[in-house]
Amino acid sequence: MANIKSAMKRAQLAKAQNLKNAAEKSALRTAIRRFEEAVAAADKEKAESTLKQAVKKMDKATRRGLFHKNAVARKKSRMTKRLNALG
Repeated sequence: MANIKSAMKRAQLAKAQNLKNAAEKSALRTAIRRFEEAVAAADKEKAESTLKQAVKKMDKATRRGLFHKNAVARKKSRMTKRLNALG
């Protein structure tokens, strides 16, 4: 455990940020899962709306530094391909 006041504060902040990041990652995974469920059900309308939400969450997570921009770009590209394949 930290002995110095500033180190204690940093540890406390790190814990809070960790919880916030975990919640945001979980919400993103849920959005992606909902999109995949819509694609599996061949529901193009629902897939389009869930893709839009998932992309928004991915972009937000990228801006906050949770994921690398190229990894998110790759995911978005693959998801869009799957949506277009429903056509």
